[in-house]
Amino acid sequence: MGLYMVKRILQSIPLLLAVSFFTFAFIQLSPMDPAEVVLHAQGVPKITDELIAETKTALGMDQPFLVRYSNWLASCLQFDFGSSYITGKPVWSQLGPALFNTIKLTVVSVAAIIAVSIGFGVYCAWRAGKMIDRSLRGLFFFLTSMPSYWLGTLMIWYFSVKLDLLPTSGMDSYRSYILPVALITVSYAGIYFRIIRSSVLSNMNEDYAMYGRACGLPEKKVRARIVRNSLQVAVSVFCMAVPIILGSTVVVENIFAWPGLGTLSVNAILGRDFPVIQAYVLVLAAAFVLFNTASDILNAALNPKLRNDRS
Repeated sequence: MGLYMVKRILQSIPLLLAVSFFTFAFIQLSPMDPAEVVLHAQGVPKITDELIAETKTALGMDQPFLVRYSNWLASCLQFDFGSSYITGKPVWSQLGPALFNTIKLTVVSVAAIIAVSIGFGVYCAWRAGKMIDRSLRGLFFFLTSMPSYWLGTLMIWYFSVKLDLLPTSGMDSYRSYILPVALITVSYAGIYFRIIRSSVLSNMNEDYAMYGRACGLPEKKVRARIVRNSLQVAVSVFCMAVPIILGSTVVVENIFAWPGLGTLSVNAILGRDFPVIQAYVLVLAAAFVLFNTASDILNAALNPKLRNDRS
């Protein structure tokens, strides 16, 4: 198992390097010169070619592409993503707190999604084909298909404006989590709920379930084994749910004015704050790679056959 873990971690390094390279390269393809962005942010009234050239020299933008990429990558490995073009402050001083706020929202949301998906997925699988199963599947499908921005607006209007029960924005207390977490859970639980339900139904038809009943095992024990085996697929699903939700909180955070990565990224894009955009993309891409690696390692720990197949 230790050898497999080392191998998977080493395999993720080239992918992370490729992600960092393309992240840096795509920003360089922007039609707007970064030096001009800096000068505009500094409030320079008249931008001349001489000022642009001086700014490029001061920021190292006149160096060859590979040299700039190498310097940027070396700095990123030390959590130094440069300075914001807009505020002039270190990017990490803005990215760090925003990332922490988004992680808090993501962790609570993922916990809610896991509880709802597993609970309703297993419940509907045991009652497959019955009215309650069809009703819940229809309800989850309807809620999942609703646009997040529209549903979020409705939730604010009803629970915050009409009933005056919950805050509309910020993160002052635990009550501030309720609406954003509910919106994220509604948006994603329907997808993972169907995956869990399908996995349970598939395991119900496996030979081990039939043999267990034939040997006289209590139905509770057979069902417990079916659920345990069915949840192996949930490891991959929920591991990848974390970076997916981490990167998709843009709409939710802007609806509820949550001071996280989503709000920071939108402001950076509107202001063409390239260092912040680069750091945001790199952090999310790294999260996808790392959680995918963690998913493979956890699956291999639960199922030794996967270790042998992928070694």
